[in-house]
Amino acid sequence: MASIIFDLDGTLIDSAPDIHAAVNRTLADEGAPALDFALVRSFIGNGVPVLIERVMAARGESEDPARHAVLLGRFLAHYTRASADLTQMFDGVAEALSTLRGQGHALGICTNKPVAPTKVILQAFGLAKTFDVVIGGDSLPLRKPDPAPLRAAAQALGQGPALYVGDSEVDAETAVNAGMPLVLFTRGYRKAAVGDLPHARSFQDFSDLPGIVAALLEQ
Repeated sequence: MASIIFDLDGTLIDSAPDIHAAVNRTLADEGAPALDFALVRSFIGNGVPVLIERVMAARGESEDPARHAVLLGRFLAHYTRASADLTQMFDGVAEALSTLRGQGHALGICTNKPVAPTKVILQAFGLAKTFDVVIGGDSLPLRKPDPAPLRAAAQALGQGPALYVGDSEVDAETAVNAGMPLVLFTRGYRKAAVGDLPHARSFQDFSDLPGIVAALLEQ
């Protein structure tokens, strides 16, 4: 049996619509114009503090820690209250997770999303009891692509070899840094071509994931 650790945004869920909505609610608080969906979607992946940095840069704002802190707090308030309104799980996720747990694998989450909205989302989709550990972007002093969060998740699960399932450049870099195989979900938020990201296997349909895990464990 193995420890299988999942990214969240762009891997298990399409959360971009709710993140986009929370960004624009934050801007609307001060009468600022909204940002378009594709732009905000491109900001996702390195955690909320970086998201806010990119929002500020897109609006032509200079770096200002005090201003950043204000926007960060407003965004988190909006997003934690409504983090699952528009978000959807990718097709086949629930079934694949159920199959993997039924096979005896230990499952965990390693995401750059803060823990509070992560748990709101897992509860909303009936996944709160599916994962034995949840490491968020504020669980440790360091976030992905630093390997510390992924290693912490693997250590907490503590069962056999560990695999990471993710969708992006950040996830690929994290897996490399942690010395862990990446199974790449190709319908997420990556910007690079699949072939440009280091990974052990790739998939676009979650029904294929249990078979991929079994094949990797046989190697």
